[in-house]
Amino acid sequence: MATDTTTGPTTAPGERERPATDDADADADTGTGTDVTDGNADLPTSVVLAAGAVAAAVLLPLLWLLVAGLDAGVEGLRATVRPTAVRVMGNSLVLVTLVTACSTAIGVPLAYLVVRTDLPLRRFFTVAAALPLVVPSYIGAFAFVSAFGRSGDLNGALVGLGLGLPRVPEVAGLEGTTLVLTLYTYPYVFLTARAALVSMDDSLVEAARTLGHGRLAAFRRVTAPRIRPAVGAGALLVALYALSDFGTPAILRYDVYTRVIFVEQRAFNTDLAAVLSIQLVVVTAVVLAVESRLRGDAPVHSTGGRSTDRVRLGRWRWVAALLPTAVALVALAVPLAVLVLWLLRDAASTGAALAFQPSYAVNSVAVAGGAALLTAALGLPVAYVAARGDSRLAGLVERATWVGYAVPGVVLGLALVYFGARYGGGLYRQGLVLLPLLVFAYVVRFLPQAVGATRASVLGVDPRLPEAARSLGADRGRSFRRVVLPLVAPGLIAGAALVFLTTMKELPATLLLRPAGFSTLATHIWSVQDQGYFGYAAVPALILLGVSALSMYVLVRTEGGNVR
Repeated sequence: MATDTTTGPTTAPGERERPATDDADADADTGTGTDVTDGNADLPTSVVLAAGAVAAAVLLPLLWLLVAGLDAGVEGLRATVRPTAVRVMGNSLVLVTLVTACSTAIGVPLAYLVVRTDLPLRRFFTVAAALPLVVPSYIGAFAFVSAFGRSGDLNGALVGLGLGLPRVPEVAGLEGTTLVLTLYTYPYVFLTARAALVSMDDSLVEAARTLGHGRLAAFRRVTAPRIRPAVGAGALLVALYALSDFGTPAILRYDVYTRVIFVEQRAFNTDLAAVLSIQLVVVTAVVLAVESRLRGDAPVHSTGGRSTDRVRLGRWRWVAALLPTAVALVALAVPLAVLVLWLLRDAASTGAALAFQPSYAVNSVAVAGGAALLTAALGLPVAYVAARGDSRLAGLVERATWVGYAVPGVVLGLALVYFGARYGGGLYRQGLVLLPLLVFAYVVRFLPQAVGATRASVLGVDPRLPEAARSLGADRGRSFRRVVLPLVAPGLIAGAALVFLTTMKELPATLLLRPAGFSTLATHIWSVQDQGYFGYAAVPALILLGVSALSMYVLVRTEGGNVR
């Protein structure tokens, strides 16, 4: 999955926020219609039915995948215990463990430095530490290969000096994949840990200090337990990303589930690809269960406390600044330098820049825009039910939308390929249903992003407002359209924008489902790097980085001056 996303859904499934006007909800006139919230709010029947239909549609790809796995029969089951399949599982688990551990080891100290110490240029380093999210991991992967590969630019320059200098170790295999994925996923841990540290009541740390605990003991006894849920949430995002990423392991030649599934599907070994996909879904479910178990009943962050004095680093202030500086330079400077080098060198000699076709950008904008609008529309009833409902049905609908976010893009793409090949008939063979299936894959994949943003807006709407409209004679549907919808429009727009930006960078599902002759920025980058024409990837890669930078700008603008 190059499912590189800048931000994910705002709340985990099952973590239900409550509106600030519960008393008003309890006193509201429930009237007639469908009440799915045990009396907390009366939801329009049409909204409930629409939310249920969306949740059912999201689950369909998994059903199709299960059917494909059953079609594989006994041979498919035998394939799962062959040495190759066992090795792929081991490789995937090792990679996820290493990337999650390394991302946590970088993200938590960085968050502590920018929030709790007198680190110089803290605002700058806060933004710089989050900026690697701008770079799709597959762009970072082939930039590192170009710079540090066996015949890469850096090793070529060292050989050209004629001084007998040793070569730079090649970035490939497990080590290289771990390095690249860590550089572009640690911001998930950094951002969640930083948010927890900012919101934590600092007086608790002061109380521990007055009891004789040193800073390290106070961190271990007070701070660490309170930021653990946030760190766990960030680590979960890292683990899911590492499990689902396709581009980085494929470029760096490390066999994990996503790479092998893609190769087997392209070799028309659909049965084995389906069985391996089911295995990957099971592994993903295990990761989710382990994270939930480890999180347990962790304490909730305290808020409203006063700020303590920052940890004074003294003469180590600028030495400590080397950590965020080094990380940002490696994660950002390397791909940017490589892309500019390609643009200046290869483009000038081969005309690669002139070979770029605007249709790649047009196609990307068209499918991403269509997916964003459709996702926002479908996410609205789900978000409304999730925010206003307090029943098992509401929780089930909300959880169902997370399925696509947790399922890797290559698995989702394979499930839809199977559906199209089996039920699409001549329309599939002629490629007429591939584009609708591609947009549907985007909707399923990124629906939680739209639901999260819209749900936050719904929670900000006073439930008494639609009740007032109903008291003036409007029915539930009319009050929803005239009162609720305009108030949640900012959340709808934010969710659509986030889906648009994430869809622009999606790689594996697009590769599997795009019609013949249909190329996006992401697929063009993949195609030319796969053929070794790196110079031709410079322009589309820089465009993608610019689009990704917009999402980071929105994040910084949203936080405003909240850098403490």
